Amino acid sequence: MVRHCLAYAVVVLCSSAALLSSAQSEPRAVVELFTSQGCSSCPAADKLLADLATDPTLVTMSAPIDYWDYLGWKDTLADPRNTARQKAYAHVRGDGQVYTPQVVVNGSLHVLGSDHAAIEHAIAQSRKNGAMSSLPVTLTCADGQINVGVAESHDVRAEVWLYGLVKATTIAIGRGENKGRSITYHNVARRWLKLGDWTGKASAWSVPLHVLKGDGVDEAAILVQSGTVEKPKTILGAALAGIQ
Repeated sequence: MVRHCLAYAVVVLCSSAALLSSAQSEPRAVVELFTSQGCSSCPAADKLLADLATDPTLVTMSAPIDYWDYLGWKDTLADPRNTARQKAYAHVRGDGQVYTPQVVVNGSLHVLGSDHAAIEHAIAQSRKNGAMSSLPVTLTCADGQINVGVAESHDVRAEVWLYGLVKATTIAIGRGENKGRSITYHNVARRWLKLGDWTGKASAWSVPLHVLKGDGVDEAAILVQSGTVEKPKTILGAALAGIQ
């Protein structure tokens, strides 16, 4: 496994006309939360992800899974691609650990999604292990186009994925373990689009903004990840953008 991780997290605000503003901070991690509306242990993790989403040094994503639907409530945000991604992570790690709430940090380390201290430790561990590199990733939006750039780096193969996210959505749960609760989910993955493969050379992509619109999508994220979608490995770079 390539021992490099998120190198550059950029948060920008886009409009259909022009780039409005941008901000950048010292990058630390991509935090993916595998969660379910049918899991009684998940609301605490969902709330924690909401807090982490306010940290500009993190790229956070909520990935609702569908394997708890049989418990009496069909998750309205779940997608089988999230379930497949979580299982693929476990296969690549070799530990077989698939559960909710589970957080995967930088595509490699997993911890209990409601344990803030464990998440911070995983982030710190990835940095201690030299997992951070210097791969700038940019994400801007202008004139109805989403523009992505990945800088030149060492000769590493990776896939570049564009995600459409919902910044916040509240769901009233009618049955199952969370019956009667209304839970707000943050940075929920709703759209996926592979932009291409990255081989270490400076690369750029542009796609129409409307490709991501729909399903309440109001944010975009870019992940540059080693391995393949079937065998996801370390995340090399990422960016997060609000779109209007």
